[in-house]
Amino acid sequence: MQILSHDEYLALRADAAVIEYDRHGDKVLMLSDGSYLKLFRRKRLISSAAWYPYAQRFADNALKLAGRQIPCPEVLGVYRIPGVSREAVRYRPLAGQTLRHIVRSGADTHGLRVKLGRFVARLHAAGIYFRSLHLGNIVLTPSGELGLIDIADLRASGNPMPRHRRLRNLKHLLRDEQDRAWIHQSDATAFDRAYNDALGSGSAGRA
Repeated sequence: MQILSHDEYLALRADAAVIEYDRHGDKVLMLSDGSYLKLFRRKRLISSAAWYPYAQRFADNALKLAGRQIPCPEVLGVYRIPGVSREAVRYRPLAGQTLRHIVRSGADTHGLRVKLGRFVARLHAAGIYFRSLHLGNIVLTPSGELGLIDIADLRASGNPMPRHRRLRNLKHLLRDEQDRAWIHQSDATAFDRAYNDALGSGSAGRA
């Protein structure tokens, strides 16, 4: 993790566009070269983020996903910025549109529920437990693949996910009312059938 002085941080964010912020300040910046800078604020004095910052988790998770050939952002650097009491990760964003944007824009989603079911099965077969699994964090890339963004809150084990954790993760996916309505719209079994078939056939790795 690289230490950035306050002047270095100001130089890095010069001409940046603020993509996301809250009452505590900037959260995501688009830098002048098109890369993104995601800033993390430690919310509690004593927490796991003290010895394993979320910026580093994001970077480590990107490597784990890339090793499993799951599309995700490309990390360019990880920083500690004492002048603003933040850690940060700089990355090239994953090209494409989130499923939530696609669904809520009214675009054609034919076959997308099946693709999603196979993709989630692939994650679970690969031991990927993503607590922030929802349509806003799943991207359809220009090549037609599905990938993940906002990946700090993710765990990757060396074994397929056990059933109780898979069920818990599927509840995360269905937590948003509009996401849930789309997943089970018209053909209520398309997602479930694709998910179960991919796990049962052992073809999740090819989804």
